[in-house]
Amino acid sequence: MLTANEIATRVESYHPTADLDLLRHAYDFSREAHDGQMRKSGDPYFCHPVSVAGIITDLRLDVASVCAALLHDVVEDTPVTTEQLAREFGDEVAFLVDGVTKLTKMNFTSRQDRQAESFRKMVVAMARDIRVLVVKLCDRLDNMRTLEFMSPDGQERISRETMDIYAPLANRLGFAQFKNEFQDLSFRYLHSDAHVEIAHAVQESASSRDHHIDKVCKLLKAKLATQGFAAQISGRVKHNYSIWRKMQDRQCSFEQVYDLTAFRVVVESVADCYAALGVIHSMWTPVPGRFKDYIALPKPNMYQSLHTTVFGPGHQRIEIQIRTHEMHEVAEMGIAAHWRYKAASGGIDPRDAAQFAWLRQLMESQNELSNPAEFLESVKVDLFQDEVYVFTPKGDVRAFPRGATPLDFAFAIHSEVGNHCAGARVNGTVVPLSYRLRNGDLVEVMTNPEQEPEKEWLDWVETARARSKIRHHMRLIQREKSKNLGRELLERAMTDGGMTLDRLEKSDDERDRVQERFGVDRLEELFVNIGYGKIKTNQVVDFLAPAEAENRRSQPPRSLRQGRIEAFVRRVTGRNSHGILLNGEDDVLVRFTKCCNPIPGDEIVGYMTRGRGITVHRRDCVKGFEADPERKVQVSWDPKAKINRPVTLTVVTANRPGILATVGQTFHGLGVNISEATCRAGDDGRASNTFTFLCSDLPRLKDVMRQLKKVEGVVDVSRV
Repeated sequence: MLTANEIATRVESYHPTADLDLLRHAYDFSREAHDGQMRKSGDPYFCHPVSVAGIITDLRLDVASVCAALLHDVVEDTPVTTEQLAREFGDEVAFLVDGVTKLTKMNFTSRQDRQAESFRKMVVAMARDIRVLVVKLCDRLDNMRTLEFMSPDGQERISRETMDIYAPLANRLGFAQFKNEFQDLSFRYLHSDAHVEIAHAVQESASSRDHHIDKVCKLLKAKLATQGFAAQISGRVKHNYSIWRKMQDRQCSFEQVYDLTAFRVVVESVADCYAALGVIHSMWTPVPGRFKDYIALPKPNMYQSLHTTVFGPGHQRIEIQIRTHEMHEVAEMGIAAHWRYKAASGGIDPRDAAQFAWLRQLMESQNELSNPAEFLESVKVDLFQDEVYVFTPKGDVRAFPRGATPLDFAFAIHSEVGNHCAGARVNGTVVPLSYRLRNGDLVEVMTNPEQEPEKEWLDWVETARARSKIRHHMRLIQREKSKNLGRELLERAMTDGGMTLDRLEKSDDERDRVQERFGVDRLEELFVNIGYGKIKTNQVVDFLAPAEAENRRSQPPRSLRQGRIEAFVRRVTGRNSHGILLNGEDDVLVRFTKCCNPIPGDEIVGYMTRGRGITVHRRDCVKGFEADPERKVQVSWDPKAKINRPVTLTVVTANRPGILATVGQTFHGLGVNISEATCRAGDDGRASNTFTFLCSDLPRLKDVMRQLKKVEGVVDVSRV
């Protein structure tokens, strides 16, 4: 474990005027705050913040970042408050710590909501100061390095979160080393058998591969030297997860992955990059279609290089990256390689604004999406996609996830352009709005003031920004319809009761009484709630005319959610058979959706549907996200109920004799009775098989999936 003086020496080596006394104070303060706390490994907990601070110094960040690393867990895990940190270390350090701190002291209905809301909080903080995200990435990296001491379920959950969220975020900031290590460590726990197999294969081929790397480096260095280039040349084997992805994408074995190694040529200038490329192509034949110019068209994370693949010695394919020294530093260190802060605020310099457009879009998404799980899912979609580069009519370059359409392009320009998008031209030709953009496309959007977003647009867009804008607009339309319907229903009911809505709207006293009684700020909200079915018109009429209401009232209505959400969900008698509780009660009408088929153990959410009770979705179900958030209710599984729910698995296998029988025998050995099966062989040597069966809970399903993955010839097992 590093000492305070060792950390101070590191910082002083690249920041001679740093406030080292503040750093040492943070070290001592954190050590005292965490005194007596232990990690699952048995080490003192203080080892963790010290390790995170060490990673921060490797990135050569400022004293405030190092202090935040040392203190990042004190608010979460000790009695120390953010206000106390501000008094001890200043507002800057306190803000960074607060941005990293999880929301553990707030009540959430599920672990996923907590994760999503914590991430939302971090997005807001990192939009003000990107160092929040950098500290969080370093924190997660140290946690991943010690993940072996966690339980198997914890390892899987944290690894999945790291693969889905933190590896893409590291990539967005240009931290290639972080991204690769995140992916390899997550791969180790998510696909342990494949990880062991590939690690063993890489180790076995190390000798011949090292000889090949040495040979290619010498040939490249000699050839470039004769042309006057003082180039630095190195070779490396690709990391395990990258190799596994290639095997999955190409459906091949380890021995059939020919581009296991990559070579890097670092030269003095941009002109030298292109000149060196010419020398290499004259030396070895380039592979058609495998050249990429990321110097002229940098990646959104500031990465620049020339990429080419050639047939090298022995006619083996080799991948070569050519870049300058500055490009190499940015490729390895990302944003930390050219840290620019405004003098006072610590925000993103305007010169870097283009590279951080994705962060601005994240901010817009978190403002518009009230459902934290929906926001988190949209972030995963945007961050983890391959990208295509297209041009605006002015020649500006825009990057989009692969599969994006002109609608994504339109909403990226401006929300109003997207809302009124009536068509698009790509390369001068009119295309449908569902057209998938390709690299190099020139896109022009055509608008019409009368055009409004349509529901099918949700099936055509790929970016979270476009999807959230469309949903937001459609919700506004739905809200307006509900308001008009609610007003009409209330006006009719009041007329039948000998009252007028006009009098209610004009009487301040009556209006205030009604708004206070039904918990709304304006009558418009009351109309909306009536239109949605949350409040019945007779409740309002009875409240305004209690004498007449007493004669009409036959039985008081039962209500849901602290008496505010009206029970238009029909009650059923007797103990339920579906195993769902609503506010601890089980006598509610429930139906399960076929789009996600939730089973006990899944995180679930309910949506009230007029006349049909509560519709239950898995919390991560895309169809569930499309439901109106105002109809959302929190539901849970009844731990006392013993139920079996249908679940469907897709099992991708090699297309060879006997494999289906082996898979079927595995199901039989687990005591699983298959109720439906569909098998289809493809032209790629694989077969896609779907099996439907009854399952009692999520742990049981995970066990079935684990056993199926162990079957030789099974490529992938996924839940439908």
